Amino acid sequence: MLMNMKDILAVAKENHFALPAFTISDYSMFLGIMEVCEETNSPVIIEIHPDELSFIGAEMVTAIKEKAYKSSVPVCIHLDHCSDFGKIIWAIQCGFTSVMFDGATLPFEENIDGAKKIVEAAHPVNVSVEAELGTIGSLNPEDMEGGAAKIIYTDPEDAAKFVEATGVDTLAVAIGTCHGLYPAGMKPELKLDILQEIASKVKVPLVLHGGSNNPDKEIGESVTLGINKINISSDIKAAYFGKMREVLTDKSLREPNVIEPLCMEAMKEVAKHKLELFQTIGKASLY
Repeated sequence: MLMNMKDILAVAKENHFALPAFTISDYSMFLGIMEVCEETNSPVIIEIHPDELSFIGAEMVTAIKEKAYKSSVPVCIHLDHCSDFGKIIWAIQCGFTSVMFDGATLPFEENIDGAKKIVEAAHPVNVSVEAELGTIGSLNPEDMEGGAAKIIYTDPEDAAKFVEATGVDTLAVAIGTCHGLYPAGMKPELKLDILQEIASKVKVPLVLHGGSNNPDKEIGESVTLGINKINISSDIKAAYFGKMREVLTDKSLREPNVIEPLCMEAMKEVAKHKLELFQTIGKASLY
């Protein structure tokens, strides 16, 4: 069942759970995510970054859409961080049911103007829009998802003004996460008090970026406090490609249908843990 972000998250918000937005970069990763979600009766957001979209091509999005239509669970196809109007329109034409306008580093009014422009283009064709206020940290300057050297926490009053002015369907908030995997010894701490205040002022579903590698306790608590979408990229990619490196030490293996299922299983274990943590398992029955 293919859905847009507004509709898929409305159920999550009403029933107090979150959906993982798994960022995939090839078709085998996509198949693995769909397998674990269908096995656990879990709704899911398939997320693709613009750089990954340029690499895999629009034709693969057509295949993803086809499988989503036929799936037994609700599926949203979402374009991650993008500030290029042309690329966002291209993604909508490719078949994405949700897009993200990333104007977090822009001045407040320019961020509003950019988000409004995307809303005006996307909503008439039933495509949802996510925007971001505040900045997510970055643990790797070369990370394609970007991020800032310094986290700027989302101001709750600004969040309310932003949503009202733009009409966005979801809002990504900055409460202390970073893109990427945290190095040994680094202990991230989410500002859950800020999240509570934002949730009290903003009525649209809230999004947490940089959800990989954070302490389970804090992530789990963020779901109870109003987060309805959590982006997961580094965790599943580390599992998938880590297993691939291990498998490829056997020089006799060369067939993808032998190599990739092993990598998919390693990734599925991580994905299932996230589904449990976000209270997503079994929730497809609510749709």
